Amino acid sequence: MKQHQYEITVKHVADAQGNPSNYTEALQFNAYNHDDLFKVLALIQKANVLEGDKVTSFAIGLKLFGETLLENKNHPLFKDFLPQFAEFMKSMKQTIKAAETTH
Repeated sequence: MKQHQYEITVKHVADAQGNPSNYTEALQFNAYNHDDLFKVLALIQKANVLEGDKVTSFAIGLKLFGETLLENKNHPLFKDFLPQFAEFMKSMKQTIKAAETTH
């Protein structure tokens, strides 16, 4: 399967109380996805599902998790969850499609 390659960087900025992070290094890794994440993000942003950084976090997290789930669909940890995830994705695509027709 053809996949897009991404470099993901996560830097801890502050803890839950707003104190500066004690972590000096960022997490950095490569991830692959069958979808163009920038196009998916644009579609979800247009649907006004969430705002600002929340929509970016949601879209990227969802697509990274979804790819892992699909690549490991027979793993006992994911096997029972796959049908619910497929239903969620179907619902989300319908929401996006409905938003496209209203704009």
